[in-house]
Amino acid sequence: MRDRPSAGGTMSTAQPPQPVDAAENRRRWQAVGVGLVAAFMTLLDVSIVNVAVPSIDRALHASPSDLQWVLSGYALTFGLVLVPAGRFGDARGRRNAFVLGIALFTATSALAGLATSPTWLVAARLLQGAAAGVVNPQVTGLIQELFRGPERARPFGLLGATIGISTAIGPLLGGLLIAIGGEDHGWRWVFFVNVPVGIVAMILGWRLLPERAAGRAGRRRLDPIGVLLPGVGVVLVLLPLVQEQQWRTPWKWALIPAGLAVLVAFGLWERWYERHREPLFDLRLFTFQSYTLGSIIALVYFGGFTAIFFIFTLFLQNGLGYSALIAGLAITPFALGSAAASALGGRIVNRFGRPLVAIGLLGVVLGLAATVLALRLWPHAPAPWVTAGPLLIAGIGSGLVIAPNQTLTLAQVPVPQAGSGAGMLQTGQRIGAAAGIAAVGSMFFSSLADNHGNWATAFEMSLLLATGIIALALVAALIDIFRSRNHTKT
Repeated sequence: MRDRPSAGGTMSTAQPPQPVDAAENRRRWQAVGVGLVAAFMTLLDVSIVNVAVPSIDRALHASPSDLQWVLSGYALTFGLVLVPAGRFGDARGRRNAFVLGIALFTATSALAGLATSPTWLVAARLLQGAAAGVVNPQVTGLIQELFRGPERARPFGLLGATIGISTAIGPLLGGLLIAIGGEDHGWRWVFFVNVPVGIVAMILGWRLLPERAAGRAGRRRLDPIGVLLPGVGVVLVLLPLVQEQQWRTPWKWALIPAGLAVLVAFGLWERWYERHREPLFDLRLFTFQSYTLGSIIALVYFGGFTAIFFIFTLFLQNGLGYSALIAGLAITPFALGSAAASALGGRIVNRFGRPLVAIGLLGVVLGLAATVLALRLWPHAPAPWVTAGPLLIAGIGSGLVIAPNQTLTLAQVPVPQAGSGAGMLQTGQRIGAAAGIAAVGSMFFSSLADNHGNWATAFEMSLLLATGIIALALVAALIDIFRSRNHTKT
């Protein structure tokens, strides 16, 4: 019998976890620690590049679409590789997949730092994102294998905190590196910093990660058509958004319904494929309400959340003339709020369930709306100061979203599907991030062009779009809460 969530989406488990001796407990936490460092490094590259975008623009003479591809291209390939990489780790052992992914990520980070043209950098970022996609499902799958039931809440809470903090603190770290390396070449150190960390992670990963979980040996097909279809579908959806300024023909918008049709074809293919072989992703996981709505929340929330840092750093640096370091510091209140709330959210998620996620989403929406209001009320005051309070509120809300939502969404996933189930969840996060950067970035650059270079108006309109996207995630969380309560009453 499958476990069912109780009211509000809190976790229940059919069997209590077995006792673990001190030595084994130490070994599994060491393995998780290495995984969290690697996850931090790969997820940091989602946002650390944001603050470097103006420097990249000046150094490589990049177009708006080039800049969007540098960010959304990384998130896109990151997301598309996650599920097959999770399957690979399920079949061949997480240690092998983890070390391979870290090696590729280290090499492609160096390649990005050496870029001499926008095309070179975009290509390196696509490869770098794919390498990150190999690493991350091994971390979530490792937690699923090493921990059971309610004891998963703590490592998943730490992973959620890692996701939130790495994404939020990236602009600050990027600003520091650019300040140290200089405006002309400091952006390269945003990529080069991954090289020594990656080498250490490879060594520790080989030493500390278990070679293969018991009972997981054997070859499993990777379903190449199942890998190809979502990639084609998502690219078709993103192209007219990223190329909105470059492609003037209205026919470009026809690519969006075409892409959605391909994604529907992916679902139909997987349903047919599972009748003959083991599919890339077991669609039966969507019979769990917690998994379905949790995945929707992750997809939509990251669509609004990740894009905020892209437009904010452009507004501060290119629009208001602040340095990369000041732009990074301006987002620090969000990072601090996210860090504090993530630690708390991981500990109390089992008590409050999905209502905790809804409260967090409401905090993010209110904080971002207050950011827009503050800039309107005090247009001539220093922007980093007037936005600090609202961004702190938004950061606290974000910390109550990512970690608890991940814990609740994966609570019922069986261990054999740990890698692919967690991979699909992160795929939603990364694809949401790619689409969000494309959509919000398109709004930003279009508004900038339509309003004769008015940076304040462009930022306000695009931030309101991001806030509206996050509000949709709040609606999904409320639906989960009401449906869970109705299920409990009946």
